[in-house]
Amino acid sequence: MAGRWFDEWKVGDSIAHEIRRTVTETDNLLFSTMTHNPQPLHLDLEAAKASEFGQILVNGTFTFALMVGLSVGDTTLGTLVANLGYDKLVMPHPVFIGDTMRAMSEVVDLRESKSRPTAGVVTFRHELTNQRDQIVCQCLRMAMLKKKPA
Repeated sequence: MAGRWFDEWKVGDSIAHEIRRTVTETDNLLFSTMTHNPQPLHLDLEAAKASEFGQILVNGTFTFALMVGLSVGDTTLGTLVANLGYDKLVMPHPVFIGDTMRAMSEVVDLRESKSRPTAGVVTFRHELTNQRDQIVCQCLRMAMLKKKPA
């Protein structure tokens, strides 16, 4: 599945990404240790049990990265020049080991690039939900995409 060229997007386009992913203990452990995040809520079962969550809480930056990753195949694969930024990142519900994530994306803005005539900027609203239909992560992503070759 290749991403779309800038010219192929319209404001309001929406995609429910087909790939889903169940979060594992290994995902959380490796991501937390690789990024030097020693938060006991992510790594210490006894500390997590004593918290208001009562169980290991999945690292939020993993959750964010998974949301964006699930979207790439349908949005920017092969057409991306660069991600320009992320905005309004929220995580309204926690993610736990064993939760199954699915993502959706919607185009909320399009603009021509001022510096590159062969590219434009697409603003996506990405949303990640769990198996209980709770939104666990949401953000705006500004991506510079190539225009379709002539």
